[in-house]
This record gives sequence, structure tokens and C-alpha cells, in this order.
Amino acid sequence: MLIQIALGSVLLILSVMIAGSSLWLLEWRMTLMRPWLARAPHRPKLILVLCIAALWVLLQMTLAVWIWAFTLLALGIFETLELSVYFALVAFTTLGFGDILLPVEWRLLGGMAALNGLLNIGLVTAAMVEMLRQLRIQHIAIEKADT
Repeated sequence: MLIQIALGSVLLILSVMIAGSSLWLLEWRMTLMRPWLARAPHRPKLILVLCIAALWVLLQMTLAVWIWAFTLLALGIFETLELSVYFALVAFTTLGFGDILLPVEWRLLGGMAALNGLLNIGLVTAAMVEMLRQLRIQHIAIEKADT
């Protein structure tokens, strides 16, 4: 049990660290683009930022699922990479189909993968909303200054 909790905790921390580091890089890049983003037209740029943020979210989720999948495969829990990815994706998104189960001695990892998914989805959603909110505030301030 303690091995599962320790391993799951390491995977959770790794996943959050990757998401946080990449968010920092994304925000830094968006800061460099701020003068361009501030110029009209605003709506297409808002949509562009939304698309970039959505792709970033997809990248974060994909990386975390692959980390879990490779761990499950390395532990010998599943025989193929496909099964490992499938289980990790189903657990991470909390779908919980139940068609593939972890062995009893590793079942705590399933709950921890689901917890990781919930945590990451919340973190990246909040980051995406904040990024769009900041951009929209900047656009509103520019529009007010122009009138």
C-alpha cells in the first residue's frame, strides 16, 4: 500500500510540475506577444489565444496520461502499451468504464490517476480562463482609451 501511495504521489507531483512549468513558459511567450495582441483586431486574436490555450491543455493531459501509461507498463501491470494508455486515459478522465481493472495489489493507483486527472483538469482550466480573462481586460482597456 505504501509503495502505491508513494509512486502515485511521485506521478502526481511530476504531472503538476510539468503542467506548472509549461504554463510558465506559455505565459512568458504570451507576454512577449502582448504588444501584438493589444493591436486591433481583437476578436481574431482572442480566438487565437483560446486555440493556443486549448492545445496547451491537450498537451498537458496527453503528457500526464503517457507518464501514467509508461509507469503502468514498466511495473508490468499491463502487457501492452495500448492497454496501459487505455487504462490511464479512462482513469485520468474519470470515465471509469471498468472493462480493464488493475490487479488488487495495484488498485490504489487507479484512484490516484483519477485524482491526478481531476487536479490537472482543474489547474489547466483555471489557467486557460485566467489567460483569456487577462487578454480580454487588456482589450477592454484599449477600447476605452480609444473612445
